[in-house]
Amino acid sequence: MIDRIFRKGRETLHLRAARAVLATPPIVPTADRVVIFSMIGTRVLLPYLVAVKSLHARLRIGRIAILDDGSLTQADKAVLAHHLGDPEIRSIRDVDTGRCPQGGTWERLLTLLDLRADDFVIQLDSDTVTVGDVPEVLAAIEGNHSFTLLGDPETDGVGALPLPEFVAHRYPQGAPAGRLHIQTAIETSFAAYPDAAAYRYVRGCSGFTGFARGGPSGRPEAEAFSLAGEDLVGKQRWTEWGTEQVASSFLLANEPGMRPLPYRRYLNYWNEAPNPDARFLHFVGTHRYSTDEYRRRSTEQVRLLRA
Repeated sequence: MIDRIFRKGRETLHLRAARAVLATPPIVPTADRVVIFSMIGTRVLLPYLVAVKSLHARLRIGRIAILDDGSLTQADKAVLAHHLGDPEIRSIRDVDTGRCPQGGTWERLLTLLDLRADDFVIQLDSDTVTVGDVPEVLAAIEGNHSFTLLGDPETDGVGALPLPEFVAHRYPQGAPAGRLHIQTAIETSFAAYPDAAAYRYVRGCSGFTGFARGGPSGRPEAEAFSLAGEDLVGKQRWTEWGTEQVASSFLLANEPGMRPLPYRRYLNYWNEAPNPDARFLHFVGTHRYSTDEYRRRSTEQVRLLRA
C-alpha cells in the first residue's frame, strides 16, 4: 500500500514536470520519407510530447503520425497539431485487423506495416526519453534497414536466431513451471512452429522499433504469424496483451539486414542505474515510477529543448 502511494506521487510529479514541454518549440517536419509513429491517448499526451520531441531533436528528420486509441479530445488534437507540425492522426476504430486480434496494440502494428510501404517507420512508445545522440538509428535510416530495441541485456550480442536455436539458448531447461506469461508461452513453443528452422526470432521490445521502407513484412506476414501463434498457445491466450510484441520481433528478425540496437545505449529501465553511455531509455510499466529517474530524465530533455 505504501509503495503504491509513493508510485502515485512520483507519477503526479512526473506529469507536472512533463507539462513544461508545452513551452518548447514545435517540431518542424521534413519531407524525407521518415515517419515517427505512435499510438497514444489523452492520458499520455504530455509524456508522449517529451518522447517524440526528444527523439526528433536528435534525428532532425521525419514527420509525425499518430494512431488515436480513441480517447484523444479535440483539445488534445489542437495541442498535437501545434507542437508536431499538424501530424496525420488516424483512429483506432478505422483499423481493420483482419485475422489478427483486436486490441493489445495489434492495430498499431498493422497500421505501421501499411505505412512502411512508402516510408521508413519508427515506432515510438510514449514512455520513452531520448537522452543522447542516436547514431545507430540514423545509420539504420540511411541504410534503410530495420532495427529493434532489445528486451533485456541477456539478448545483447545474440542477435536473431533460428527458432529452435532460440528456444535452446533462451530456455535450456525447458518451459518454466506454472502459468506462463504469454510471451514466454509463445517463445517456449517456437520449436513447434511450422518449418521452424526456416524462421528466426529476436527477443525485442516493440517500444522502439524501425521498419525499413518497402520492407518484406506486411499484413500477410503478420496474419500468417498470428494464425500460427494462435495454434501454438490457443485462441483464448492469443488475445492476451503481449502477442503483438512477439509478432513485431518475429517479423523484424526475419528481415535481411535487421540490426538490434546495442543494449548499453538503448535500454529498458528495470530500476537500476542506466549505463553512463545510455542514449535512449524506455520506462517500462513495471518500474516506471519506482524512482524519480523518469521525471529527472524528462526534465533534463525538456530543458535542452527549451535552450
